[in-house]
Amino acid sequence: MSGTSGELNGFHQNSIVARIVSYVDTARRQPVSNLPRQAAIRCILDLLGAAASGINQPGVLAARKTALATMAAGDVPIWFSGTTSSVVGTAWANSAAAAALDLDDGHRLARGHPGAAVIPTALAVASETDASLEDILRAIIIGYDVGVTIGAARTTYGNTGTWSSYAVVATAAVLRRTAPEILAHALAIAGESAPNQLFASAPAPRNPAPEGSDVKEGIPWSVVTGLVALSLAEAGHTGPCNILDSTRHYRFSEDLRLGVNPHICNTYFKLYACCRHIHAPLDAMLQLVGRYSIDPHAIDAIGVESTSGALRISNRDNPTNLVDVQYSIPYCLALATLRGPQALLPPTPAVLGQSAVVDLARKVTLSVNADFDARFPAETLARVTVTVMGRHLVSDVTAPKGEASDPLSSAELEVKFRAATRLFLNPARQDEIIAWINKAFCAETSKSLLPLHSVLV
Repeated sequence: MSGTSGELNGFHQNSIVARIVSYVDTARRQPVSNLPRQAAIRCILDLLGAAASGINQPGVLAARKTALATMAAGDVPIWFSGTTSSVVGTAWANSAAAAALDLDDGHRLARGHPGAAVIPTALAVASETDASLEDILRAIIIGYDVGVTIGAARTTYGNTGTWSSYAVVATAAVLRRTAPEILAHALAIAGESAPNQLFASAPAPRNPAPEGSDVKEGIPWSVVTGLVALSLAEAGHTGPCNILDSTRHYRFSEDLRLGVNPHICNTYFKLYACCRHIHAPLDAMLQLVGRYSIDPHAIDAIGVESTSGALRISNRDNPTNLVDVQYSIPYCLALATLRGPQALLPPTPAVLGQSAVVDLARKVTLSVNADFDARFPAETLARVTVTVMGRHLVSDVTAPKGEASDPLSSAELEVKFRAATRLFLNPARQDEIIAWINKAFCAETSKSLLPLHSVLV
């Protein structure tokens, strides 16, 4: 690692922070290999769909208004809004839109959502540094690797915002060519200053369960934290560079394996705008409805076997806002059964307070299957039993669609993008973004592509 010899500002080079800095400093000088390159482009398309679908949510409008009022002025486009801000303001606003409806990508190992932090950061900083597409993709790949590695090493569960600020620092540092010593302190500052999410991340039983709110997993604020941490370190601010050596909070493997099997290649994509814990039960329920032509109005009971994590979310049967919908297995199952899965791609305020949906949601019972729980987080499995007129109809053991082990095709991702953005982007805008993405897949063509932000204003 350039700039280090034995110690990094007083900390041994074998510390976790120093080893991560070494990885970032080495990886940013290397060419982008094909598989992670393709994965990063797929993640960009998926994330843009999530952001466009969330662009007019009340919490997103509030974040955008606050960013424009409090962050420095700038010419970095806030996607799909016709407004601009500074790098920090734009990344904050774009991350808020991407995370709003829980339609953003995720990763099993970290049990969270790297894309909503990394991709808005990369594209905002790229506007500042005039980075090439290859530079952007490299930064995204590295950001996912750092974020997921740290998120997976936590000894207790933490919502994405508790670890995604590390990913933000790594992503921005690649594009800014940050010196290793500064990067080490930026990571430390970001980690110690990140959203704590103590209420939302608390283990079960949670009394009371957190109300659905726009704070959610703290991802947008982790973007602000990470970018400001990098600026602070550049100005001489220091952080506790031994932060990741705390065995109380982190347990890393002896070989971090950063970059060996890029984490971005194992990202999952969502087909419904709700927590990933809900997807396997949803797919199992829809499987039964299709297989047996179930009349939703004839259902007497619905039993859901899943993991303990699925029972940790709020699961309200009569949610009062869209965030509570995103964290309710009973309501999402009832909604998709009665109104079709398109009601969750994306959901609108019209899905709230529907008496028939509430009635069916109240017929859902949740339980932990010990075998499924033992296989989590590598797998998120569910099985659903529907009782109709005395018959017990049992689904297959079901994994959610879009897992890295059975990924969505490019055509399926495009269909998702068009469905998720149909209320917010006209077909011409959709075509323009998809055309840009398709050209980006070709390395030779991508060198002459217009910057992506020119398509997203």
